[in-house]
Amino acid sequence: MAKNRFSHSWLNSHINDPYVKMAQREGYRARAAYKLKEIDEQDKLIKPGQIIVDLGSTPGSWSQYARNKLAQGAKRNAEREGGIDGTIIALDILPMEPIADVTFIQGDFREDSVLVAQLAKIFGERQVDLVISDMAPNLSGIASADAARIEHLCDLALEFAQNHLKPDGALLVKCFYGSGYSQIVEKFKHQFKVVAPRKPKASHDKSSETFILGRRLKHPAAETA
Repeated sequence: MAKNRFSHSWLNSHINDPYVKMAQREGYRARAAYKLKEIDEQDKLIKPGQIIVDLGSTPGSWSQYARNKLAQGAKRNAEREGGIDGTIIALDILPMEPIADVTFIQGDFREDSVLVAQLAKIFGERQVDLVISDMAPNLSGIASADAARIEHLCDLALEFAQNHLKPDGALLVKCFYGSGYSQIVEKFKHQFKVVAPRKPKASHDKSSETFILGRRLKHPAAETA
């Protein structure tokens, strides 16, 4: 009975959520788009001409927002008609419905077959300007186990950024306050010159969800190769 009450309460809250309504009205697949939008507007992350990688992209709302932002840049460029001014690559183990102008690769980005064969073909010799990750593990409710899973996903995003980001690039990842959070922040500080936490209004007040932004690599891959 309690479970039914909880489910009804969650459903009622979800239906009346202003960000859910806005997402439906503006065509975004999830309210998460507004978390990225708020951070982007604060930190000016997405700019015309960039190469952007969206890790754990499904269902695609972050890629949608990035695509819309780069499409605005294309409109301002009189020489371009339609499309986007930049490149967006979305990666996820799960399938994702197509998004115009976004290249989606389904697979595990930790596997060399995905990275070397497909990403290298898209990047060529170019490096990435921005890596965004809204990935989150399936939480068990066991604090120590969940902390380890969250830290592991952040480690994967950090490793990807180290290997593919431009020296002045940026990485934005989802994280959670609690056990292991300070360790993740320290790892960011070891890798980036500028590290900042972000808690957008679209993130529920009661949620421990937060985001960490790292900018400008301390040890670019080109220097450590």
